[in-house]
Amino acid sequence: MEIFRQLRWQDILDIILVSLLLYRLLLFIKGTRAVQMLIGIGVLMLASLLLGYTGLYTMDWIIQSFWAQIVIALIVLFQPEIRRALARMGKTPFLQSFTSAEELKSLEEILKASVALANRKIGALIVIERETSLNEFVEIGTSLDARVTREILLSIFHPSSPIHDGAVVIKGNRIVAAGCFLPIMLSSEIDKAMGTRHRAGLGLTEETDAVAIIVSEETGNISMAVGGKLETHIDMGTLRDILTDMFTSKKSKTPSYPEKAA
Repeated sequence: MEIFRQLRWQDILDIILVSLLLYRLLLFIKGTRAVQMLIGIGVLMLASLLLGYTGLYTMDWIIQSFWAQIVIALIVLFQPEIRRALARMGKTPFLQSFTSAEELKSLEEILKASVALANRKIGALIVIERETSLNEFVEIGTSLDARVTREILLSIFHPSSPIHDGAVVIKGNRIVAAGCFLPIMLSSEIDKAMGTRHRAGLGLTEETDAVAIIVSEETGNISMAVGGKLETHIDMGTLRDILTDMFTSKKSKTPSYPEKAA
């Protein structure tokens, strides 16, 4: 009972805040590679405790040296997750704007270009920036600053174009860059039939809140990646509904994909 008498309201608040933080952290890493990494760290902690009783001093020294650099190791191991968490924390919902009429016109041009590319089986990767800046990817691409039109997008992804292999990055109603190289998702859980464009779209949207539209040059199918998840075999009407739903309201909105008929 003595411990309860010494308990302050600040201590209770502290416990609640830490519990909420741990709970949110567990939700955030659920289903990601961070879970496997945490299991590995747990195994090392267990090994560290056991080695103290076994007399294996060299192994104990190696693991203790690792713990001395644990902060740096965690930053390196969880760099994508940390970047994504900081990006989400930096969002300010009350500052999110509504899409202008010019941007809606640009979405229609993106839709027309995607369908035209799909019909011709020309591979494409179109990225639409939302709240998280994509400047680090734009800088390594070819700067354009052109108005979004169907014709420009078709010319960029034409097989004879020198920048057709990279991604196009669109911000608002402008094509800011083309030929951009994006992070590739290397997870073994991805369907092996998925090509580099699909993996790049998943890799970027796993780290940012961008929207990636992917056109397969093998099948001509249109896919969309958002939040590190991929929706495949999207037709023109579905693509228009999703883009309209996402960009005519707050830009942080996560799309709800229509259920496909069985």
